[in-house]
This record gives sequence, C-alpha cells and structure tokens, in this order.
Amino acid sequence: MKILVIADTESRSLWDFYDPSKLEGVDLIISCGDLNPHYLEFLVTLSGCPLFYVHGNHDHVYEKTPPEGCECLEDRIVHFKDLRILGLGGSMRYKDGPFMYTERQMRRRVLKARLKAALSGGVDLFVTHVPPAGCGDMEDLPHRGFACFNTFLNAVRPRFMLHGHVHKTYGHFQRERAHESGTRIINAYDYYILEV
Repeated sequence: MKILVIADTESRSLWDFYDPSKLEGVDLIISCGDLNPHYLEFLVTLSGCPLFYVHGNHDHVYEKTPPEGCECLEDRIVHFKDLRILGLGGSMRYKDGPFMYTERQMRRRVLKARLKAALSGGVDLFVTHVPPAGCGDMEDLPHRGFACFNTFLNAVRPRFMLHGHVHKTYGHFQRERAHESGTRIINAYDYYILEV
C-alpha cells in the first residue's frame, strides 16, 4: 500500500505544479496538521483516495472551515484495508487557542487511546502533529514533544508513528528515527511517500 503523508507546508510540487502522475498509485493520504484545508480538498479530489487528518497547532480555521471530503482522525481508530490508524493531533500548549494541550491533558487522551487500541487489537499507524519528547522535537515549549507519546509507543508498539511540526528549515531535521519500542517514526514535513 502506498500512503502519501503530508504536514506543515503545502508542497508546491503537489499543488502549484500538479501532475496526475505524482499521485499515481497512492491508496491513502494522511495529513499530520498545519495545512490549508483547501489543499487537503484539492488532494482528496484529484487523487480519488481517502484522506485522514489530525489538527496542528495552527489549524484553528478548521473549526469554521473543515476540509470537505476528508475525515478527521482525532481520538479514534479508523480501519483502512488492513491498517488500524489512530490520531492524536495538537501541540504543547504555549498560548491560548484550540488544538494545544498540556502534558497532563494529552496524557488523558493517550490513556483513552490505549484502551481503544487494546479493544482494536493494536494500532499500525499512530498519527500526531508533534513527535514524542526526545525524538525529533526541540527545546522550546512550542516545539516540544509529549513525553506520554513515548509511553504510548512502548505500550502499544505501532509499526509507524507519523508526525509533523518540526520543519526542515529549523536546522536539525531528520526524516526517520527508530524508537526504542521498535516503532519507525517519520516526520511528514512537506510530503513523504510511505510504502506499507
């Protein structure tokens, strides 16, 4: 299965210079947040395949204008073909606004997600906006990852964790990381093709 994973910046290659061959063979699109809802609508329309998304810390526009034809993954497990996909969007709370959480608030969401994962027989793809603490995040509060995500990975052991939030332009970008749980962590900044 071929999955297009996107986050944080609208790819000019996919939007401004669209060519149908660029989405050829894509079975699923997953957005890890902070993208224009019209961009998601464009991709889901032209690809003809489903698009699942979580919210980024800059997605407040989704409250009034959610991307049409796309499905929100927040706090639930979606089954797609043989995959179980769980979404927990948002970032560390560094100011007032939607889709931002304290570590304690995210920990409560993670506990509920662990129960859903147990009832579902596990999770294959864990979709978030931010990385786990210490695995590709940054020191400053706005770009810090959640420690409870490490707890989730060690308990549930999904095959992949997909996130965005830490941009390539920040300097220490790394596309893929191996977590101690065995989960392969992928930063979806711009876009990435995942073969499952």
